[in-house]
Amino acid sequence: MTRTADIAATLQGYDPQALRADAVSAFLRQLVEPVTEVQRVPLPAALGRVLAEDVVSPISVPPHDNSAMDGYAFDGAQLRPGQPLRLRCVGTALAGAAWRGALAPGDCVKIMTGAVMPAGLDTVVPQEFIRVEGAQVELPADVARRGDNRRLLGEDLMAGRVALPRGTRLSPAALGLLASLGLGEVAVLRRLRVAYFSTGDEILSLGQAPREGAVYDSNRYTVSALLARLGVEVIDLGVVPDRPDALRAAFGQAAARADAVITSGGVSVGEADHTRAMMRQLGDVVFWRIAMRPGRPMAVGRIAAAAVDLQKKSGPGACPESASSSQNNSDSAILFGLPGNPVAVMVTFLAFVRPALLRMMGARPEPPVLLRAQSSQAIAKKPGRTEYQRGIVSTQPDGRLRVCTTGNQGSGVLSSMVQANGLIVLGHAQGDVAVGDEVSVMMFEGVL
Repeated sequence: MTRTADIAATLQGYDPQALRADAVSAFLRQLVEPVTEVQRVPLPAALGRVLAEDVVSPISVPPHDNSAMDGYAFDGAQLRPGQPLRLRCVGTALAGAAWRGALAPGDCVKIMTGAVMPAGLDTVVPQEFIRVEGAQVELPADVARRGDNRRLLGEDLMAGRVALPRGTRLSPAALGLLASLGLGEVAVLRRLRVAYFSTGDEILSLGQAPREGAVYDSNRYTVSALLARLGVEVIDLGVVPDRPDALRAAFGQAAARADAVITSGGVSVGEADHTRAMMRQLGDVVFWRIAMRPGRPMAVGRIAAAAVDLQKKSGPGACPESASSSQNNSDSAILFGLPGNPVAVMVTFLAFVRPALLRMMGARPEPPVLLRAQSSQAIAKKPGRTEYQRGIVSTQPDGRLRVCTTGNQGSGVLSSMVQANGLIVLGHAQGDVAVGDEVSVMMFEGVL
């Protein structure tokens, strides 16, 4: 396992006081490693879990040639361009049972959607295209081509082929696919355990009375919800006062129980903040000022469980061993120290923490899909930093996507994240945006 400091040393050429956003992403890809423990879970409980191994199809889907619609099945070799075709209907093939009657040249079979194609027949014409007179069926000229409306054996999945590769996050569609193979359970990686706490003496928990200079803790609920959307096990450690003993105890609990620890607040340079000092004392942590807006200060690294244990045994404020069975079996937990402002917390989570946690979950890399939309307004932008501006994307009558900002882009304006449906991503080297210019947008759907 590579030390945080060793990886940080590879970032030569980048100013640690203005680190590029793409360098942070590259750093995190090297820092984090996937969990390895495997569990077998029933299919209904597998939504959002990550496959621990390739799923090889035990059967072919469909298991036989079948009809794609209600109609009449016949031998398509009899079709002639520009000529109608008259056939004799000799039976009906229903879904769920193979039709085994005898067929002669010029015969056809009425067939239902999903029914097995009778041997020797390879084409289905929809029933609304034909004329029926007793047992006689007439196809008008050129209403069908040979092979039409036939689903082939294994055209979805062939037995022995990989149906879903290792690292797939199981979506509703993936669960349906697994069910189509007759699989009642699946091997997945265990859930990632992520601990979170807010820091600061000015933070109020819900239920506490307001007081001058204090604010209610929105970050705790935002981050917990973002983690829940990822499907990880969330360990909520609440609000921790900005005191060394309380921080030591919180980091001790987090490192002992979780694979990753997320904090908000206390990572900027401030005389009243003890969080930075405690991170340095207990872990191998780097502190950055990222060339981005919002979300400039950030801390990343590892907290060694052994170091925390030592502090718990000898230092004040020691916390008792957790009775929870959810323990971190590795020698360290990954630390993400996020800024304190609410919007900055969400942006840094989406830009950096979420991709890192997905990698820790064992999921295959899936870069966010960025849409291109025309800006409906001028946007001021300084080259030399990446900006994530809250935007509202809409579809115009001509089908084009247009985007406008939500207005005030202050990092404490949490209501703007509610109004927005995406983030306008303005690259490091990009300058001002003019009306009508195309910009990239990271949509919230699927991540928030």
